[in-house]
Amino acid sequence: MFRKQIVGLIILSAFLFAPLNVARAQTPNAGDIFLFGQNYTLSSAQTLNGSIVLIGGNITIEKDAQVNGDIVLIGGNLNIAGSVNGEIAVIGGTLSLTHKIVGDIALIGSNANLSETAIVKGNITTMGGRVDQDPKAEVDGQIVNNAPPDIEQLSEPRVDVIVNPFGEIFSVMLKALGMAIVALLLTLFLDAPIKRVGDYALAQPFVAASVGLLAIFISTLLFWTILPIFVIFCAWVLGVVAIGQEVGRRFVQAINQSWQPIFSTAFGTFLLVLVVGFAGLIPCIGWVFKFALALVGIGSVMMTRFGAHSGSAPTVVQGTPAG
Repeated sequence: MFRKQIVGLIILSAFLFAPLNVARAQTPNAGDIFLFGQNYTLSSAQTLNGSIVLIGGNITIEKDAQVNGDIVLIGGNLNIAGSVNGEIAVIGGTLSLTHKIVGDIALIGSNANLSETAIVKGNITTMGGRVDQDPKAEVDGQIVNNAPPDIEQLSEPRVDVIVNPFGEIFSVMLKALGMAIVALLLTLFLDAPIKRVGDYALAQPFVAASVGLLAIFISTLLFWTILPIFVIFCAWVLGVVAIGQEVGRRFVQAINQSWQPIFSTAFGTFLLVLVVGFAGLIPCIGWVFKFALALVGIGSVMMTRFGAHSGSAPTVVQGTPAG
């Protein structure tokens, strides 16, 4: 069931790494629509035969308007007074429904408000969110709050050793894509702190690695509390994204293109995690690449206090000789 409800995220992935000159259509019957940092409104009595992906904005489907496709919204409000024939995925936002959705709804860190006239012909799944449903609202499927992904029952341990390189390659690509989406979300709200962390990692990689090793050592000593481990994890995520931002910026410069920072950061993070992940598949020494990236990233975050400051870098003080 969970796989059906994240179909919208698959659509997002397809748009995420598509060419950045996607037509920003604003008229009905224009096909798929991808927008960043803008608001989109489908006016009353109009029909859109295509999907909508919007990052950092609001979507309004007015009364009697109709969308024949999926909707993915990251960081904004989705107001539906018309009808949608497709899947809905809202990440870090709010869904307000006063009419009808024919399809499943996935809410990740988001809330849904279903009015008394709301109709949902499908399931609603939340992860880190909630559904506020009027008693008169109609939901034909199930409402599952904070649902984990489906995991098959573990069987008895087996001694057989099966090497599946295709599975490992797919896992690396999936992780890279996941980190790219995280980078995209973080850049929406933490662009300046991410840049400070990246600048420090580039200027002082060895100092950062030393601090990162110390931070991991201290968190290991305090393993009985969850907070240090959580802080280290957050630092690792922010550090990888910050280094990925630098990778993306240099990549864009190398191909003489001009991309918006949110896209260059997402692509740079994807490329960084992909390369380091593939390097990690090298027997015996592959772990070194992942560990080095983690140390530099964590250390840079710690030295900049999660990007709040530029960090302290060694300075050379020059003076005049005595006498």
